[in-house]
Order: sequence, then structure tokens, then C-alpha cells
Amino acid sequence: MRNLFFNLDKNLKLTIMKNVFKIRNLTLILSFLVLLISCNDDNTAAPPVDNSITGLALKTPDLSMLVQALQRAELTATLQASGTYTVFAPTNSAFTAFLATTPYSTINDVPKEALTQILLNHVITTKLTASDLTTGYIKTMAKGTASTTNTLSMYVNTAAGVELNGDAKVTTPNIMASNGVIHVVDEVIGLPTIVTHATANPNFTSLVGALTSAGQPDFVSILSGTGPFTVFAPTNTAVTALDAELAPGGIASVSAANLTKVLQYHVVSGNVLAATLTEGQIVTPILDPAQTFTVQLSGGAKIKDANDRISNIVATDVQCSNGIIHAVDKVLLPIF
Repeated sequence: MRNLFFNLDKNLKLTIMKNVFKIRNLTLILSFLVLLISCNDDNTAAPPVDNSITGLALKTPDLSMLVQALQRAELTATLQASGTYTVFAPTNSAFTAFLATTPYSTINDVPKEALTQILLNHVITTKLTASDLTTGYIKTMAKGTASTTNTLSMYVNTAAGVELNGDAKVTTPNIMASNGVIHVVDEVIGLPTIVTHATANPNFTSLVGALTSAGQPDFVSILSGTGPFTVFAPTNTAVTALDAELAPGGIASVSAANLTKVLQYHVVSGNVLAATLTEGQIVTPILDPAQTFTVQLSGGAKIKDANDRISNIVATDVQCSNGIIHAVDKVLLPIF
């Protein structure tokens, strides 16, 4: 009997020991699996690479002031989201030069709403690489005080590189982002006034020359002011045609006083969008309530001046911060 109990006890001990080894092995396997799962969790928790416009700006030391401005204006999320943006990105030196022209010492001193509109004036909602940019007008996301619906225009000149609004130049193009493209520029692009767009577009050099000629009021200050104004702006071709029309003396024979009347005849109070023009509309310029002109829309938008001369409106709705420009192909003449 003793031997029987001894053998049973021995067998029981062997069984228990085998089970202990199995439990240990199972514990080791479970620990290994937990380690693997933990490693996998660490890998999936790694943040994705941010190649958005905001993400690339954050990685570029020379755009740190732009990032600071975007953060203050709460626009970092906008340029981090999916989209097809084009951003003209001013460098740190561009922001430093900009601040030197203002009463503000730092980016954080600039009023938030003003800063927001300045930044939006650097953003286009369409992805435009350098080869996509052509000479002409594009729309930014910014708004001036003249219109709550029509966003500001930007004049692109590709005659020699890429120049914006007659000032800022693209220095590093085509930094490709996941949600668009960045072009680095050497200046902060301010909100354009009527004078900004008149001087930026080489098709208006004759008009600018007349506005700034001897004996004229300070049209630069007037048309840079609050407004809003609508300017029906004669192109260079229009001015050349008038010179021939006034032969033999040409424009040079027009007195300074009469030239002032001609120029004032092209300016109207208010921000008059092309879509609001109506057939037969009588428009009163700032010159004189008695000196009006008439809008004609049949066969294309036209203006009949006080002398029954017809001018075609060849470009519309160049939105400025203080008004709007429509280009015309003939100089409008009041009654002298």
C-alpha cells in the first residue's frame, strides 16, 4: 500500500511540474505577444508627416514670421486643411521691412483683423505653379472696405520673372505642398488701392502720367484715400487715340484745367460692380452733377459720353481696397 501511495504521489508531482512548465511557457508567450502589440501601437501612434502649406512653413526657418502671423490670425488650420491653395509667402526680412513702415514693433502688435486681410491677400484658392501664372489679374481671398462680396484683385506681371501688384517679386517658386503650392516673395503684399493697380498695370502708364502731370490736383492722395471710388480707366491705346483725335495740337493742347475735368469725369463715387450696371443707366461722375454719361449694354458694355462718343468697357471689376477699376478703350470727354 505504501508503494502504491508513493507511486501516486510521484505521478501527481510529475503532473504538477509539467503543468507548471506549461504555465511558464504560456506566460512567456503572452509576454512576447504583449511586447509585439505594444511595439505596433508605438508605430501607429507616430504622427504623420505634415506636408501642408502650414507644415512646410513650420519647417522653413526663413518663414518663421509668416508662421507667427498665421498663428495670430488663426489661419494655420486653414492652410493645413485639404485644398488647392497658392500662397505667396513673405520671408522674415520682408516682414521686418513691412513692420518698419507701420507703427507696430512686432507681428503681435498688428491689429488682428488688419493682419488677417493682409495675409489673405497672399492666398489664391487655385493651385498655380510658376508656369501657370500669366500676366493679368487673379483674385485673392482678401477683402477691402469697398466691397463685402468682391475679393481683392492681384496684378501678376510675368514680363521678367513674376511680379505682384507692381512690387513683390517671387524669389523661390514652386514649393509643392499636399494642399497647394508656395512661392516665396521678397515683400509683404499690402492691400492694393486704386493707385496701386493703376501703377502696377503697364497698360495704364499714360493715365498715370496724366494724373500726376503738372497743374493737376493730388490725384494720388485722393485715389489712395478711403473712397470708395469707381474709375473708368482709359488704356494707353485710348490715350493715344485721343491724341490723334485732338490733332493737330493733340493732348498737349488741352489746358491743365480742362485736363482736370477730363480726369474727374472718369471717377464715380461708390464701388460700382459691372453686374450692377443697367441699360440706359445715367452715371454721375465726381466732376459735376450736370456732366453725366450713359451706360449701354446691347452688344457688350459701352459708355456714351456727353459728346455722344462711344467707349467699350474692355475689363471689369478690378477690385481695390478703396474702390474698383473698369478699363475703357476710349477717353471719355465732358462738355468744356
